[in-house]
Amino acid sequence: MENYFHLHLPEDEIRAISSVGLAHLGDAVYELLVRSWLCAHGKATGKGLHRAAVELVRAESQAERSEKILPLLTEEELTVFRRGRNAHVHSIPHSASRAQYLQATALECLLGDLYLRGELERINQLFRIMMEE
Repeated sequence: MENYFHLHLPEDEIRAISSVGLAHLGDAVYELLVRSWLCAHGKATGKGLHRAAVELVRAESQAERSEKILPLLTEEELTVFRRGRNAHVHSIPHSASRAQYLQATALECLLGDLYLRGELERINQLFRIMMEE
């Protein structure tokens, strides 16, 4: 039986997933990390908690935070990041520029890829850097 909290898919199976599919999964990974971070840091409660989460997961914020980790990515991670940035997305929210949205998609693609590889410690390391003030 698969443990979906601790996946480790083979390289060929991960490569078969579209960049949009990886970003879809990475979006959920990022959302869970943000919500966990907010709760652990007591940053907000109730309605404020939701607003704080929305502020951190919006494309503009993701794009800005991804800039902090770009110099730290391995060649393999940069390849996945670029793959996500080049994804064929069809709708971009009004609150973000196309460049911001593609940068956020790239980050989500990377997180989805790392998650499927079982690289949870690497995800945590990158997330902590992104959240540094």
